[in-house]
Amino acid sequence: MKTIRKLWLGLAALSAASVLFGTQSFAQNFPTQRVTIVVPFGAGSVTDIMARILSEDLGRRWNQQVIVENRPGIAGTAAVAKATPDGHTILLTSNGHTVANLVSKTAPFDAVKNFAGITRVCNVPLFLISHPGTPAKNLKEIIALAKEKPGTLNFSSPGLASTTFIAGALFRKTAGINLVHVPFKSAPDAVTAVIRGDAHMYFAPVNLAKEMAAAGKVNAIASATAKRIPDMPDVPTFTEAGLPFVYDSWFGILAPAGVPRPIIEKINHDVVASIKSADINAKLVAQFVIPVTDTPAAFDKIIRDETATLTQVFKEAGI
Repeated sequence: MKTIRKLWLGLAALSAASVLFGTQSFAQNFPTQRVTIVVPFGAGSVTDIMARILSEDLGRRWNQQVIVENRPGIAGTAAVAKATPDGHTILLTSNGHTVANLVSKTAPFDAVKNFAGITRVCNVPLFLISHPGTPAKNLKEIIALAKEKPGTLNFSSPGLASTTFIAGALFRKTAGINLVHVPFKSAPDAVTAVIRGDAHMYFAPVNLAKEMAAAGKVNAIASATAKRIPDMPDVPTFTEAGLPFVYDSWFGILAPAGVPRPIIEKINHDVVASIKSADINAKLVAQFVIPVTDTPAAFDKIIRDETATLTQVFKEAGI
């Protein structure tokens, strides 16, 4: 009996080793067919631009066609969650992904459990901007007015799953103030509302904030970054302006859960190499973003931690 048991254990170990060797061998040859990067936003969006910058370089590295497929909304993310877990269908999305299940209880996926992180691609510096006619002209005045007269001030966003709403919600929580959220159908609508004075404030990416502030259409109040941004050196960070608040809005790549780890590591290795290459790095910087990369484990932790934090924020906000 002992001999038979040893034989079975030996065969099991041999079988496991064969599977591991086969997966690693497949990972080394990955991809073996066309790769699709699904973007759950429309053509021309920041996410779409990031995907197209990377797809061209990855196509050369992999010697395979890499296409970008725009599938706006929950449907795009759901398609990746249900895709064959072989790494040939991946998702490039914003950190709005972490609140997908909070804003859509019917979403046919779990934003954490049904995905495996590959890496972040970049962080996007956000600036709090306000209409010139807003009675509070700087961060201290905004916080003071919001505390003195709760509900007096508001901020616009393209919706609950947007990075701009998340920034506003976290700012509201950190400062302990009551700011009214005014959702719009799109980012252009939310920005236009501030320019017209229909909304008081908005969290804008650096290129948009710089352009509108230079034209006198808005006031640039503070950046939600750890350090001042060279493109707008005269605008203080929130911390410098008196509130210890930093919010990193990110874009990153995920794969369906179940993709073998060696393939996850292979995609990560190649995407990171692409992001760090001089050519792609320069193209990303030209989009006013900060290129950044992670290990898959580190990115998974970012997603888990941010989902937990925002779940609490949404709960406290009654959302």
